[in-house]
Amino acid sequence: MSILGIILLVIFCIISLLLIFLVAIQGENSVGLGGIFGGSSDSAFGSNTSTFLTKIITILTVVFMVLSLVVAVVYKSSDTEIQAAIAAEAEAEAAAANWAAESEETNWADEAAVTETTEASAETVSAQ
Repeated sequence: MSILGIILLVIFCIISLLLIFLVAIQGENSVGLGGIFGGSSDSAFGSNTSTFLTKIITILTVVFMVLSLVVAVVYKSSDTEIQAAIAAEAEAEAAAANWAAESEETNWADEAAVTETTEASAETVSAQ
């Protein structure tokens, strides 16, 4: 991952959390379809708070959409990269299979050598 991609993802997450928070504190009466037909001005932060929050949320939404496209372009992988990754994985699996087969053959050879050594030791002991 590139540094730019990580920075973009962190900014993307921060904007996502800000949007969630701002939409959660937004008043119900002054926005949406109810606000179109004359919402009340009951607000803890003043009468113009809904328009201020609406502008902030609109700006953050646009930034969120642009960042989502930029992050998608940054993390886009080409077909050659995908094919190279698949080929590398297949080579790794083949190497692992070869290693397992070689170690199995070595184990049989080691067991045969141990058996022969044990039999030779037993014959030597019985001959004495």
